[in-house]
Amino acid sequence: MEIEIATIGGYEEVGRQMTAVRAGDDVVIFDMGLNLSQVLIHDNVETERMHSLDLIDMGAIPDDRIMSDLEGDVQAIVPTHGHLDHIGAISKLAHRYDAPVVATPFTIELVKQQIEGEQKFGVENDLVKMDAGETMSIGDSGTVELEFVNVTHSIIDAINPVLHTPEGAIVYGLDKRMDHTPVIGDPIDMKRFREIGREGNGVLCYIEDCTNANKKGRTPSENVAREHLRDVIYSMEDYDGGIVATTFSSHISRVTSLVEFAKDIGRQPVLLGRSMEKYSGTAERLDFVDFPDDLGMFGHRKSVDRTFKRIMNEGKENFLPVVTGHQGEPRAMLTRMARGETPYQLDDGDKVVFSARVIPEPTNEGQRYQAEKLLGMQGARIYDDIHVSGHLNQEGHYEMLDALQPQNIIPAHQDLKGLSGYVSLCESEGYQMGRDVHVTRNGNLIQLVD
Repeated sequence: MEIEIATIGGYEEVGRQMTAVRAGDDVVIFDMGLNLSQVLIHDNVETERMHSLDLIDMGAIPDDRIMSDLEGDVQAIVPTHGHLDHIGAISKLAHRYDAPVVATPFTIELVKQQIEGEQKFGVENDLVKMDAGETMSIGDSGTVELEFVNVTHSIIDAINPVLHTPEGAIVYGLDKRMDHTPVIGDPIDMKRFREIGREGNGVLCYIEDCTNANKKGRTPSENVAREHLRDVIYSMEDYDGGIVATTFSSHISRVTSLVEFAKDIGRQPVLLGRSMEKYSGTAERLDFVDFPDDLGMFGHRKSVDRTFKRIMNEGKENFLPVVTGHQGEPRAMLTRMARGETPYQLDDGDKVVFSARVIPEPTNEGQRYQAEKLLGMQGARIYDDIHVSGHLNQEGHYEMLDALQPQNIIPAHQDLKGLSGYVSLCESEGYQMGRDVHVTRNGNLIQLVD
């Protein structure tokens, strides 16, 4: 059976992920993502109103024209998890393919919301839910099967999909960390990865996320971030002014910890911002979390400002707002607060907790720098970097290679500099670039089996 891989997006940057695998006459697409930084550098861009061709020209979504060179039919579109760099282009591109979107329940719900907000295209692809640990047949041959393996990441309900073919397994390894004690959900299923490495013809190809490939050691568990956050919040128990926290809206485990610790120090937590309401509300509706009955979630601008007025009237010392804006995004809640554009007034000594790291990209770094400067000008005290990454460091990558023993490796999810540490690790394990380590670019085809 011929096996061919199209590296469509995410092979020159962190963002706009999209990969297609052809096994005989059947094609499966993994991810259709957005490169948010390419959107943020333009003022007031509303992607839901834009044509896909304009977004492709901006470098915001994958250029999928290479798909016309794949001689097969797309049988499934499979996003690995609900981050926008993996699902943000589904509403722009999925309608081109007569195939269902297959994903875990939380991811499917986020995809559904993306599609409902789309104003340019009608997307009528079936949305099919599949849980980690389950499989489904691909195509009519009866020889190709899709499996979801549970992984841990900075969003709940993440998986690594595996395409089982007669020539061996294709493991799509974006995005994960090796968390054996997660705050929400099950640990990464390393037992299953080791089994896949030993079954049948083994692993023909491993496509791996190299975000942290240049960092030594292992990525800590989310429990480490939780205890760091607990220490910081508890240290503020006697402070009688304002405390504000920000984190990734999609990081439900972190939001859950913030809500719990706010209660512990006698403050009423409240979630503010459209994406904060979207992700946490979805997680609660699907029973992934059980928030307190009195937890407020407000996304609409007027509702948020009314809540801020209530906080100022009843006393900032009684509340802990959890807001969007950890990257300094211009229209996010914390940035508006820093510019003095909300009824919430920051005073000297007020605490701002960043339970997130800056995504290492120039646009984000510049925006975050500006936001922190504005907060500092109002007298706010910054508590930074209370976080652990959702991606593997070098020792995690070593463990995955040891478990899977892949015949071929395709590094992804970074630029060339970011891939270098992973290529070096592979070569130290006996692989060779140009032979079985395929460093590629967006828009290329890799023939694994003729």
